[in-house]
Amino acid sequence: MSLLETIAFTLAYLIAIVVAFSMHEFSHAFVAYKAGDSTAKALGRVSLNPFNHIDPYGMICFLFVGFGWAKPVQINPLRFKHYKRDMAFVSLAGVVTNLILAFIFSGIYFFAFSAIASSTNTFMVFLTYLLEFLVTINLALFVFNLLPIYPLDGFNFISTFLKPDNAFVRFMKKYGSLILLVFIITPIFDYVYSFVTSGIIDLFFGFWGLFA
Repeated sequence: MSLLETIAFTLAYLIAIVVAFSMHEFSHAFVAYKAGDSTAKALGRVSLNPFNHIDPYGMICFLFVGFGWAKPVQINPLRFKHYKRDMAFVSLAGVVTNLILAFIFSGIYFFAFSAIASSTNTFMVFLTYLLEFLVTINLALFVFNLLPIYPLDGFNFISTFLKPDNAFVRFMKKYGSLILLVFIITPIFDYVYSFVTSGIIDLFFGFWGLFA
């Protein structure tokens, strides 16, 4: 890649990460606030300002390692109006938002592809990368966080409907971090991600194709 294309690639990647992570965490905070818990709002997390959500170390890791994290949203489920229902909604808020964002940006990419993908204009190259990353990174967060492994959203959703001393909950709280590490450092997640996201993207493009 040329220097300008490398800059466009890196900037697009950075923006897509910030958008995906910020919207994910904002959604957790917003839904928790609407459910009756003001903890996240008091900490400034019911905000679209990415600086309120991005963890510098997590961002650096994502840029250079391909795996990272944002600041987790603190909540107090005891303040929820309906504990199980609201805890489930809060748990799924982030991944649902990432899926919706991936769907929207896949539509923009689908209809703009012929105009931007073949262009050598630096801005168009940047726009192509940006839309591709906005789709793939949002889908990556969607798939990854749905894994039923502690402390991911998928685990929080499932554990909401289980007893606190359930064997699965105890096992995951004890070994979840280790299992997660195995997923990260081995190709396991790559296989899962590739299989699931390719199917989702095909569905998205198939849907947008109905309007082409």
